[in-house]
Amino acid sequence: MSIEIRHGLRQNWQQFSLLVLVNAFVGAMIGLERAVMPGFAETVFQKQGQVVLLSFIGAFGIAKAFANLAMASLSKKYSRKMLLVAGWLLAIPVPFLLIYAESWSMVVVANILLGLNQGLAWSSTVIMKVDLVGEKNRGLAMGINEFAGYVSVGLAAYLASWLATEYGYQTAPFIPGIIFSFLGLLITLIWIRDTGHHVKKESVESRIPLLENVFIDTSYRHKTIGTVTINGLVNNMNDGVIWGLLPVLLINKGFSLTETGMLAGLYPAVWGLAQLFTGKLGDTHCKKQLISTGMLMQATGILILVIAPITFLVALSMILLGLGTALVYPNFLSMIANHSHPSQRAASLSIFRFWRDSGYVFGALVAGFTAAFAGIPTTLILVAIITGAAGLLSHFRMCCTNKTIWKETPCLEIY
Repeated sequence: MSIEIRHGLRQNWQQFSLLVLVNAFVGAMIGLERAVMPGFAETVFQKQGQVVLLSFIGAFGIAKAFANLAMASLSKKYSRKMLLVAGWLLAIPVPFLLIYAESWSMVVVANILLGLNQGLAWSSTVIMKVDLVGEKNRGLAMGINEFAGYVSVGLAAYLASWLATEYGYQTAPFIPGIIFSFLGLLITLIWIRDTGHHVKKESVESRIPLLENVFIDTSYRHKTIGTVTINGLVNNMNDGVIWGLLPVLLINKGFSLTETGMLAGLYPAVWGLAQLFTGKLGDTHCKKQLISTGMLMQATGILILVIAPITFLVALSMILLGLGTALVYPNFLSMIANHSHPSQRAASLSIFRFWRDSGYVFGALVAGFTAAFAGIPTTLILVAIITGAAGLLSHFRMCCTNKTIWKETPCLEIY
């Protein structure tokens, strides 16, 4: 008996909801580390400063970036579900390695596995949701996806910081990771269905031209997709810098560990929550303007963070960073999906995510070397300038593809 293949959020709400839940567990895995890793390194292993930033953020970023790149070729050979299962299998050892780590090298290995998990599992859930919903509500779908992922990042960051405060750094903050990884794997194995048939149906109906060279076009040559990729790299570069330097900066300013955890969690929580609205906004308004505005908001938030002496201003900077990132993140993904042929979409999204998550590596390098030689404030100012420049690039190079309250720019030239 054949199953009718239909595209749409409403038509596939059960599978879509399960994928949202799975992605929440993916986000929670990384959230456990965001607020406590610098303190964990210093308390348990007596490691401080730039070496820590370069090793654990760099290892995570490189692993996640290359896992995303691998998805471009693996998606041609294996089903989406198989790759999602593989991502969860890589996640299961992570909390055990952190709990029982006897050397810093074990922490680095755990972060490599975590990066591989994030690359395979998050990419799979993104691609499968895009496969299910079709073009009409793609922005909303990506907003819901990123909402689930990044709200869970923020909540898990707060949970981990509270556990570290109450019970110490060595064991308690990472125990929830055992539950998250096993639940993610079980849900995937039992209830998630593959979306390959949806891709085949859409490929027959699609009028989007094939890219000449998926890697080159996605990386930089295509005026819209390439610019999205450049902005994605810069976005994650500044996220990597904030990830590494924010706890140190706030502690140096006199904030307590609990206050630091709450403020560090505010940024991804606002980022995640706002995407419920900014993703849908991208279905009705010009994604180009949303992306350029979001990058400029991030730059403003980073500059405020440099001068912020009190909790209110730090919270304001975190809110601006969260809102700015929320404007760009789901619209990055839906913009790539809307300009890619269904048969090339998984590859194009994976290549975009490779460059976007390479930003964590650049962020680790900037945070490590620039902060060591010029200080944290100068580092943040430099990152704000780069972020603002990327936003201006999107304004002048990209085009709008839907009806909008802003002036429409026809997408006649793609190179």
